[in-house]
Amino acid sequence: MSGGSPVETRKAADTALRVPTRGAGPRFVLALALSGCAAPLAAQEPVAAPTQAGTPAPRQIDFEAKEIAYNNETETVTARGNVILRSDDRSVRADEVVWDRKSGKIIASGNIRLVDDAGNQLFTDQVELTETFEAGAMAELLIALRAGGRLAARSAERGEDGVAVLADAAYSACAVTDDEGCAKNPSWRITATRVTFDQKAQRVRFTGAMLELFGARILPLPGLALRTDGKAESGFLVPDFRISQVNGLELNGEYYWRLGDNRDLTLGAYVFSSVAPMASANWRHLTDKGAYQITGYLTASDRLTDFTGGQSFQNQLRGYIESNGRFQFSPDWSLTGSIRLASDRTFLRRYDLSRDDRLRSTINLERITENSYFSLAGWATQTLRINAQQGQIPLALPALDFRQRVADPVLGGKVELQVNSLALLRNDGQDTQRAFAGARWDLRRLTGLGQMVTLTALVRGDIYNTDNILATTTPSYRGTEGWTTRGIATAALDIEWPFVGEIFGGTQVFKPRVQLVASPKLRNLDLPNEDARAIDLEDSNLFALNRFPGYDRVEDGTRVTWGVDWELQRPGWKVSTTIGQSYRFDEPEEQIFPPGAGLSDRVSDFVGRTQIRYRDFLNVTHRFRLDKDNLAIRRNEIDAAIGSRRTYVEVGYLRLNRDIQTVEDLRDREELRVAARVAIGRRWSAFGSGVFNLTDAAEDPVFQPDGFEPIRTRLGIAYSDDCIEFGATWRRDFIDAGDARRGNTFQLFFALRNLGFR
Repeated sequence: MSGGSPVETRKAADTALRVPTRGAGPRFVLALALSGCAAPLAAQEPVAAPTQAGTPAPRQIDFEAKEIAYNNETETVTARGNVILRSDDRSVRADEVVWDRKSGKIIASGNIRLVDDAGNQLFTDQVELTETFEAGAMAELLIALRAGGRLAARSAERGEDGVAVLADAAYSACAVTDDEGCAKNPSWRITATRVTFDQKAQRVRFTGAMLELFGARILPLPGLALRTDGKAESGFLVPDFRISQVNGLELNGEYYWRLGDNRDLTLGAYVFSSVAPMASANWRHLTDKGAYQITGYLTASDRLTDFTGGQSFQNQLRGYIESNGRFQFSPDWSLTGSIRLASDRTFLRRYDLSRDDRLRSTINLERITENSYFSLAGWATQTLRINAQQGQIPLALPALDFRQRVADPVLGGKVELQVNSLALLRNDGQDTQRAFAGARWDLRRLTGLGQMVTLTALVRGDIYNTDNILATTTPSYRGTEGWTTRGIATAALDIEWPFVGEIFGGTQVFKPRVQLVASPKLRNLDLPNEDARAIDLEDSNLFALNRFPGYDRVEDGTRVTWGVDWELQRPGWKVSTTIGQSYRFDEPEEQIFPPGAGLSDRVSDFVGRTQIRYRDFLNVTHRFRLDKDNLAIRRNEIDAAIGSRRTYVEVGYLRLNRDIQTVEDLRDREELRVAARVAIGRRWSAFGSGVFNLTDAAEDPVFQPDGFEPIRTRLGIAYSDDCIEFGATWRRDFIDAGDARRGNTFQLFFALRNLGFR
């Protein structure tokens, strides 16, 4: 460019250039774009670097700038004004980028934002770059990780291996500005003298890490590491603290061991001041067909072996194992299973692992298609109830269920075929085997007047085999010893007639409904009752073809059922209610419904449900059953939630006043459940809950409760913001169960966002 200025400058409005580059020779985009800038305007079009046979295809790099200049004397290329460099998923934005062709240095300065291919963003004022957009030496930098969290440092350098080393660094997942954009101090941060950031491995390791909470240095964190892609990293988890009446002071800690992207192992240790330590392990594995996990606990402690009132304790190994998984072999076939086993009936409750009163282990092989369903299952149950006999608990194996929906309509309706079998085996009780096959036909039509008419026909044939029926305490559950058969035929007509209109500034739907069901007389009591025991007339089963919950009992005779649904919707409000009753045309030959269930007479009790909802602030549901003779309340159930997400009250109340004296597992009871949370300022809250048994001796003559017996209460206080949660809870249990004694339990909990605590 002789005879002219030593500096050639070209200005354009956000000129975009696409330049292919290779790894050999000067590789930085600006160099390739401007190395031939003696040819006027040549850089407007893509420039193809020469390639050689066998070399990789050149990588395309885009750049934009307000102004680009080349100095012949200093051999520097300068891009100014909102400079943007892009290559694949990487980009750099800066006020100015200078490339020194002599030294090969590339310096970006002014409001720099570098985005790597993982989505992490680096902010600084000046940085030395490589031709692949990797940052070299820099000072006063901030890295915003894509998975959340920010990493700031006084200075940083990148080694030849590509690993960046940050000095005097701090990390936090908290926001550094408030809702109004003003700066604020994070609730917590991790400070470290040295941090290594391996961009390829997407891993950050801290040296000399210290946890600061609200500005106070409280806990050293040796060996702390985290991943920038949001995946877990091996390391120790923050321990939990607890004080209980039985075990004393408890301190537990866990080590998380990441063995791969698809499997990990967590090892835990629990140390108590009053009993021996306990170990735990959790294994998780994701395979190409599905996933499963296994969790186990093991310790040795005194266990109550006599539940009849004596104080017989014995020191034994105690533990619990739990496993579950699901495998999908094809779009249609899958296998689901679970195992839950405890060494004794009080282990889970004593160590506060679970409050379940039964543990079920299952396996289920399924095939699901558009028109068919197949299931081959089995399950075993371990009872944890103190007074229950394990020998009376059945093992179900196998349980088969197959359903096939006929693709083409039959007489205008849909037909579904079903085959079902079940075998129940007991060590000290009645054994039952059952099989049946049936078909169901449904035809639904909408009349010209808007009535929804449904016709249903069902036929089924059953065969049963029972042994040792005298081991069953309730006579109506036993059936007949040996083989028994039964044939079932049911027809039903169901008519719904909805009316829609405006009222109270909203829309109402009034829908009367009538159902007629007819079935021949059946000898139900000749067959055992294994799966249809919990019978109670409710709004959910009022219009069911069979009000029993299972297959072993079938409601026969002819009956008509009426019901009325009403719903009102207006802005923010929704009110719905339903009420109904049924009438039997003939007296049953066998009393298959226990007195007090609401269905034992020709005319049933009234049942209904009412729900009131106002936005997300109020939700009240009331279910009831009224005695047909005197309108006495036989079932009164209320579930209510009032308040916002931060301040609310939840109340649950249930009273069953059925006066059922003939069946031991349908006793009356009265229960109250209360839970509340009250916000204190923007971050703090207090919470509490309680479960109370209000049943008196007349309602439960077996256990003779006194009418007010607290079961469990809990109180606590918590702090929560966008990145931290901690607090303390107090819980009191009021019931002894073997060596799981009543008493107080205190617990501290602590969680930090992005660090996997808790």
